Amino acid sequence: MKSTVVGSFPVEVKKDTSTKNKLLSALGAYDPFKQSIKDSVIAQLDAGVDIISDGQVRGDMVSIFTEFIPGMKIVDGNTEIISKIRKPTQEISIKDLQYAKKVMKDYYNGNIPEGCGVKGIITGPNTIVHSSRIQGFYKNKEDAIIDLAHSLKFEVEAIVKKVEPVYIQIDEPFLSTGMVDMKTAREAIDILHDGLDVPLAMHVCGILKDAFSDISRFNVEILDFEFAGNNVNLDVLEKNYSLVSGKKIGFGCVDSSVNTVDDKNDVDELVQKAIEIVGRDNLLLDPDCGLRRAPKDVAFDKLKLMNQIKDKYS
Repeated sequence: MKSTVVGSFPVEVKKDTSTKNKLLSALGAYDPFKQSIKDSVIAQLDAGVDIISDGQVRGDMVSIFTEFIPGMKIVDGNTEIISKIRKPTQEISIKDLQYAKKVMKDYYNGNIPEGCGVKGIITGPNTIVHSSRIQGFYKNKEDAIIDLAHSLKFEVEAIVKKVEPVYIQIDEPFLSTGMVDMKTAREAIDILHDGLDVPLAMHVCGILKDAFSDISRFNVEILDFEFAGNNVNLDVLEKNYSLVSGKKIGFGCVDSSVNTVDDKNDVDELVQKAIEIVGRDNLLLDPDCGLRRAPKDVAFDKLKLMNQIKDKYS
């Protein structure tokens, strides 16, 4: 059994007042987020996380991608679709992931343990389009979703080639809302999955009762759901596990919606139940969702508790 994170971690952007970095800042070459990435990675590793993220420190899950995608623009913090969606103007997350992997390699003195590493995280095309306002070109969301999937495919391929992640995770929280055309959603994920030589995961938070059957049919190797802050999903998984028995399950076992550390016995009981349903080898333990909104010490303690439970059953 391994552990991971859904993605985000509390951000503390520090101003470096050294002469060197003041000069770099004046030249536009200083990256104020680099230290935040390092702090996030080290916190994850100190807490015992096996498969880490870069902390997603640069912004919200939509704009960090749409900022670099032609056909989309950000207006007052919201994304608008204004013309045909095309290939990103640059690689979006590669440098951050490469740096996160370097920090991890240094942490382990050059030898990252087997089965551990960095994962690439992409906000899914269905969620991005449904979070955006169509102002031009597209008459419906479905055509925009397919074009965006082709655009994001360039980022997925770059991550696989230049970072060599453990796997790629696609974040699609909108799939549990009933607002998404599932046929189009599956087509979009198929585009991202095509030709991949690493596993593809899909994270879907929210209540799964009405969507589980559809979600089980997506062409992914890992399905990641929330269970700690949701008293419905465990029952849904237990009753319908046969539909996803060929996939690994990312099992949200600490509640990311509350800014207090979870009760150890509650987490333990939840993981025990997951093992009974899924089996140790098919489980990846993680928080329900990203931890960006939690105080940094609380986020760390949640991850530490999660990994204490993981170690108990590994």
